[in-house]
Amino acid sequence: MTTLHIEHAIKDLDMWRGAFGRAAELRARHGVRGYDIRRPVDDPSYLMIDLMFDTVAAAEGFLVELHNIWRSPTASPALVGTPKTRILETVESTR
Repeated sequence: MTTLHIEHAIKDLDMWRGAFGRAAELRARHGVRGYDIRRPVDDPSYLMIDLMFDTVAAAEGFLVELHNIWRSPTASPALVGTPKTRILETVESTR
């Protein structure tokens, strides 16, 4: 399993959730198998998202798409600053 890990600050959780929901078809087209969304207990304006893929290539392809979206402030108005990303491979899991 490959994970695209994304971290970023947000202006408003409901606004962000709306945008995330509207991107469901885009995620499906790019092979997202599932996701986890977390935020620090001491910072409700910061999110950590893990998107799961079958392959590194699928995660890399989706990341290219996200970079294109993030370049437009009107396409991602809930974001604050530039998201941090990493593509991760699972070494071991108890799930």
